[in-house]
This record gives sequence, structure tokens and C-alpha cells, in this order.
Amino acid sequence: MSYLSYRYRNNKKQSALKHLVSVNIFISYYYNFHIWKLINITGVDLNLQFPAGWEEARRIKFAQGFTSPAPRDYVGSGPLTQPEALAIYNFTLFHNFRLILAYHTQGKEIYWQFQNYATEEAEQIGVALANASGYRLADVPYNSSFAGYKDWFLQEYRRPGYTIEAGIGENPLPISQFNEIYNDNIGILVLGAVL
Repeated sequence: MSYLSYRYRNNKKQSALKHLVSVNIFISYYYNFHIWKLINITGVDLNLQFPAGWEEARRIKFAQGFTSPAPRDYVGSGPLTQPEALAIYNFTLFHNFRLILAYHTQGKEIYWQFQNYATEEAEQIGVALANASGYRLADVPYNSSFAGYKDWFLQEYRRPGYTIEAGIGENPLPISQFNEIYNDNIGILVLGAVL
């Protein structure tokens, strides 16, 4: 279960009206993908497709042996070469998001920083999100800290962006965790909509 959730302010109105937009990238309970994570039909990991240190992500993943289409961690031939990543990129450019939430599984952690682009406000909001969910506010491990959507958003906009690692265990997470994940994350979604 992976999806991205975005929030933006309606600039046409000066009111406090806010919108929560969800883009469902991939949800399937009908097929058993075992080790496949958020990839597309060409075997490219869609969270390694953004122009935020893509070359470093390529170096790391190639050194780890992910040099061709695979169930995970293949960066593709360049940033934004996959239509799904390009659609999210263009969608983000078109809207004036105050912050973004990128949902992944697993780890019960919230990643908030990329190459020191996050602001002090981003850390404060991250603490509030962690308190609302019981998840740990954490730094991304170096080998996983490049070419992600949240990374690009932080670099491009210098606004708060978070990767929420929902649930715990081995992917794909069992449906039996759904209620716990929902309860942990409802506070994050509400805060993201009102901040």
C-alpha cells in the first residue's frame, strides 16, 4: 500500500479553505507481488526518479547491483524518464503546495530532511507529526536519501516535505496492519490538512 498525499492552499480565495489531494499510485490486494515495491512495468523504482541527487542515487544503486530493471531500486536511465514520476512532478509544479506527505511502507518513521534543505519550521512540523502518530522523526539513511519525491520537493521549494514510512515488518505488509496504520496516520493527515 503506497500512496502520496498532497495538501495545497486555494489561492483564488483568501479564506482558510484547504484541500487534501490523494494520488493512489499502487494498491493491489488481488495479486501477490511478494518483493515488488513501487515500480512500473519497465522495472524502474518510481521513488528514484526525481532530480534531487539522482546521479548519486544511480551511483549507490549500481554499486549495490541494481543496474537493470528489477523489483526494486533500479533508478532508470535518468530522472523523470517514467510517465508516472513525470505526472507527479508536473502535478506538483502546477499546484502551490504548502507541504507534501509521501507515503511508503515500512518502519514507523518520518523522514523530514534532505541535504539540509529542510527549514526549522519543517523540523517543528515533523515533531508534531511524530507526536500525532507515535512514529519516530528520523534522518534518512544515506544510501536511501537521494532522488525521492520528498527530496526533490525540499530542494525545489524549501518547504516542508515528509516521507512517512507506515507500518512495520516485511513488505508487502499484511492487511491485518491496516487498522493500526490507519489509526497511527489519521493524525498526520489531519495535521497536514490544517497546517
